[in-house]
Amino acid sequence: MRYLRVFLLFLRLSLAAEMEYRLNFLLGLLSSFLTLLGALFGLGLLYQGGYRPGGWAWEEALLVLAAFTLLQGLASTLLAPNLNKIVEHVQQGTLDFVLLKPVDPQFWLSLRAFSPWGLGDFLLGLGLLLWGGVRLGLALGDYLLFALYAALGGVMLYSLWFLLATTSIWFVKIYNVTEVLRGLLEAGRFPASAYPALYRVFFTFVVPVAFLTTVPAEAALGRGQGLWGAAGATLALFLLSRGFFRLALRSYTSASS
Repeated sequence: MRYLRVFLLFLRLSLAAEMEYRLNFLLGLLSSFLTLLGALFGLGLLYQGGYRPGGWAWEEALLVLAAFTLLQGLASTLLAPNLNKIVEHVQQGTLDFVLLKPVDPQFWLSLRAFSPWGLGDFLLGLGLLLWGGVRLGLALGDYLLFALYAALGGVMLYSLWFLLATTSIWFVKIYNVTEVLRGLLEAGRFPASAYPALYRVFFTFVVPVAFLTTVPAEAALGRGQGLWGAAGATLALFLLSRGFFRLALRSYTSASS
């Protein structure tokens, strides 16, 4: 409960600061809408002439794009505003002050800032999910399965992002290491089976893009993977990120040493 109160305090402070520039929300929504239109246009090109990439119908591929758009919203509202600043904390020595606070440092580094300008991606992602779901005749249980797997994918994305950001403790001059991950995630706009076999292996076992976007869509369509296995893999990756962060802190010598 104490951490919940701290998170709500972070949320109020972030919203109070961001609401000074309310026009940014409309600009962010417009940017998200144009990005989604571009993604729909690119997806539509794949389906010209009756071609079904990976055996996926057009409406089914919309669910994959919806999962991708929702993850974009998560990245814009929480991950990028917080985890991208870990490099700055290490470079400027302000990580010292984070470690001295009476809260878990990973909690503070992960949830300190909230950007409402990414909420447009959430709204557009939900709209796309409902549009594709209605055309496919999905039931409430199918939407719940999609939400469950999408939540697991969100935790997995956070863990991967935090792992990369933590490496800045050793390699201080890594400025945009997390942008590499964000660039790879662009492949999640399309169903994983639409890629050649070698790419599918890479996007499944090296960078699990397929789990982040394709698996939630498959779950909603009744082709889901084992839930316990997915939850176990997500928990293992999250615990790995915490253990890796604690290991990295042993090498952190602070700004004054």
